[in-house]
Amino acid sequence: MGFRDRAALVGVGYTEFSKDSGVSTLTLAVDAILAALDDAGLGVDDVDALATHRVGDSTPPWVVAPALGVPEVSWYLDQFGGGSVSHSVIGQAAMAVASGVAETVVCYRAINARSEFRMGGTGRGPAPIFDVQYQAPYGYFAPPQQFAMFARAHMNEYGTTHEQFGAVAVQQRANAVKNARALKRDPITLDDYLASRWIAEPLRLLDCCLETDGACAVVVTSRERARDLRHTPVLVSGAAWGGGDSFFSGTGTDFTVTEAARIAPRLYAMAGVGPEDVDVAEIYDCFTYSVVVQLEDYGFCGKGEGGPYVESGATALDGSLPVNTHGGFLSEGYVHGINHVAEAVAQLRGTAGDRQVPGAEVALSTAQPGYVLAGTSALILRSDA
Repeated sequence: MGFRDRAALVGVGYTEFSKDSGVSTLTLAVDAILAALDDAGLGVDDVDALATHRVGDSTPPWVVAPALGVPEVSWYLDQFGGGSVSHSVIGQAAMAVASGVAETVVCYRAINARSEFRMGGTGRGPAPIFDVQYQAPYGYFAPPQQFAMFARAHMNEYGTTHEQFGAVAVQQRANAVKNARALKRDPITLDDYLASRWIAEPLRLLDCCLETDGACAVVVTSRERARDLRHTPVLVSGAAWGGGDSFFSGTGTDFTVTEAARIAPRLYAMAGVGPEDVDVAEIYDCFTYSVVVQLEDYGFCGKGEGGPYVESGATALDGSLPVNTHGGFLSEGYVHGINHVAEAVAQLRGTAGDRQVPGAEVALSTAQPGYVLAGTSALILRSDA
């Protein structure tokens, strides 16, 4: 069981999502944290720990803490890494609370990813990851280039189609229409998707997530304390992170299987559930393809069946497994992982408004599945109603 159900998510907070925030990442972080604390009914004096992840594009806990006025930090996490580690940050915060190292942890991600630090952008040195040296000489930098290779491998192996990738984009935009926070709220059709320009074949513009300025924060505390706070607690029933080979310099040869397939058994075992128990899934959608492959690797359909599964309508808001109910990174905005967790909290509280999944009790939220970094992370969350 590990630390199953011993920590709870009790507050979520956002800044506006935009293309130009006009403020620093520190300001974004502080604003999102204060909003999350207010949502929980807590104050700055209640915070004794902070956690984040970043790739040289944000602001660390030891800068955020004095800016907030946190009196003392007893534990912090400042993890290097992108979307792959996004959910491990919250898992480690839950572990810190369960072990008594911290009482109230605020996990946050702040990023000016449109106006300032663009993923794969030029004008700066390569990331300090050893396998970049094998990519940089060929101009193989940007995430769309990288994911295009894996999407093509899946298409070649299983006959996955552009229309099936398009179904992901169209369904998630339909969810975003119901989300006042979303950057993109105009409905799109499959024809709109097919008419969008190429970015890196086989990925089109509407296959790609939105470069976004914004921040999101989640408050983690003990289950016991959570029961005295403002909202229905959302328990961390399962948390798993890890991986193995990098696809760029490791020994893996099947590009259609991600690190999610490795951690999924541990994740479900810890939570005591299986894919059939999940009511709603917030699946890391840096690109449409990442949704397709994770549906397979987390056990919702067989390998190679992810495209037809989405095309069938199963992942729509009224389908058997609603996916990315807020519109996801493709339409709500890309805050590098944590806004998926925040949406899962809303669904399990029953406060998601027009996009609410009736009776949602168990949610899966996932990180980037491990194509760029040699690992991934995910959470199983459960309502404590």
